[in-house]
Amino acid sequence: MHRFLLLILILSICTPFFISAQATDSFPDISVPSTMSIPTPEQPPFVPFIDLTIRNPESGQEVAFSLQLLLLLTVLSLAPSIIILMTSFLRVSIVLDFIKRALSLQQVPPNQVLLGISLFLTIFIMWPTFQLIYDNSFKPLADGQISVETAYREAEAPLRLFMYRQVQGNPDSIRLFMAMRGLDRPETLADVPTYVLIPAFILNELTIAFKIGIVIFIPFIVIDMVVASALMSMGMIMLPPVMISMPFKLILFILVDGWGLLTSQVMQSFL
Repeated sequence: MHRFLLLILILSICTPFFISAQATDSFPDISVPSTMSIPTPEQPPFVPFIDLTIRNPESGQEVAFSLQLLLLLTVLSLAPSIIILMTSFLRVSIVLDFIKRALSLQQVPPNQVLLGISLFLTIFIMWPTFQLIYDNSFKPLADGQISVETAYREAEAPLRLFMYRQVQGNPDSIRLFMAMRGLDRPETLADVPTYVLIPAFILNELTIAFKIGIVIFIPFIVIDMVVASALMSMGMIMLPPVMISMPFKLILFILVDGWGLLTSQVMQSFL
């Protein structure tokens, strides 16, 4: 028993020295150095900083630039109303909506398609007017040849001429607004203020568009009446006449080249 305890005591004293000696030994020759490197951290996403400062203008050119920027933002905010109410867009869009209703079509073509067609037809019809505005107003203003006030007058003149030519066939609308403002009866375009010409043009466009819509509806109403009479005579009271008449309307519309005829007539109404 004493020998066993003595052996345990000797081992407990010699073991730490043995472990430290092994720790100081070098790695074997077959070992290779490590190739693992510490990955570099990713850079945070770059977010630009935008700083808008307001200060007093230092020259008259800066004041003029601020006013031009304000005028440009105003025109951009009113651009949809200008395009819809002061061009041919109003008449074209109403006529296309009438033809859709006359054919008893609910979802075809979609309203977005009709508005797109109206927009491009408006650009086609108004292109000479837009060209005059660009040549006489926008380009000289961008080159610094004219002032903002002159550019406004040069841009207003072609639009006024276009609206006045459309209203000439129905001068009662101009007289109505002139009378409501207490102004004298106009003799020329120069006697009509712009704030009178614009509402008169809008009423004239609505009137002409509704007249075209009436002409469009007449042949399709005849088809509806014939189909409804035939169904009533056969005792098919529960069958909707629109379901039967719509294919005949489409056949008639395709046979007479309805889209081409409608587009040409709308174009000629502006000449």
